[in-house]
Amino acid sequence: MAPSRGDGRGMDRRTFLARLPAGAAAAGLGRGRRELLPTIPLGKYRITRLVAGCNPISGYSYLGHHMDQHMKDYFTVERTVEFLRQCEEAGINAFQFSLSSEKIPEVLRRMHEAGSSMHFIGLHAGREKVREVAEGLRPIAMVHHGGVTDRLFAEGKSGEVRDYVKEVHDRGLLAGVSAHNPDCLRRIADEGWEVDFFMACFYHITRKGPPEGAGPAPAVLPVGGYQFYADDPLAMTRVIREVPHPCLGFKILAAGRKCSSPQTVRAAFRFAFENIKPTDGVIVGMYPRFSDEVGANARYTREFAKPG
Repeated sequence: MAPSRGDGRGMDRRTFLARLPAGAAAAGLGRGRRELLPTIPLGKYRITRLVAGCNPISGYSYLGHHMDQHMKDYFTVERTVEFLRQCEEAGINAFQFSLSSEKIPEVLRRMHEAGSSMHFIGLHAGREKVREVAEGLRPIAMVHHGGVTDRLFAEGKSGEVRDYVKEVHDRGLLAGVSAHNPDCLRRIADEGWEVDFFMACFYHITRKGPPEGAGPAPAVLPVGGYQFYADDPLAMTRVIREVPHPCLGFKILAAGRKCSSPQTVRAAFRFAFENIKPTDGVIVGMYPRFSDEVGANARYTREFAKPG
């Protein structure tokens, strides 16, 4: 591809779109867009049951340092904007972002200025940053980070998570809590917290050691220093079905460990949608460098998910 030049000739498509005036870019966003995937209610909004995730964009592959860097280098601001446009064109209308990536504020600014209709859901921890994120990035919801949730509950500091939820509500946004430990979500539901929804990891990767009662050689999917126990999705989806709140399941593909073939990916989507409530969805990170993962995941969602 020819390098960009100051006169606009030889400019690649992503750079050209990023420099369009807001009105022209907005007009281009709608071109070729498919009908929305099946949707569920989230507060006053309706979001697609497939939400685009942020981990690949942030360089969190859970597959080791080299893959982390590979993803981070690929997802420039321009490629991330293009990726979100591809998601919209495939019928996805929600993106879960994380402040762990410094490019996200610029990406969201460009999407807002281009007139995108995508709903943005923020994930982070720290009550002191809620106002800044709410006003600067304009998400519809903010979610307390799962790894921090697990740690604070283990340390007897769940009140800090509850304070975060209250602060988010004070800013007029939907408030969620993410966790890898299903017991955290069950406890929040049992205690009646004013939480609008949960993000629920299919794998309890913050657990120290194997699950209780797993025996001497539990089934495990080991890569990159993380322990993905094969039976964990059964435990989390059981809690997802128990709680009345909408839930967004994540790591349904075990952070790439269930991506050995299209059939394996399809089976993971089928399991997810057959084991969560009709009012729940999934968050999936995608890395479309080598294949059309956006289109494939949208197809599996259309096949297995019904409107909630």
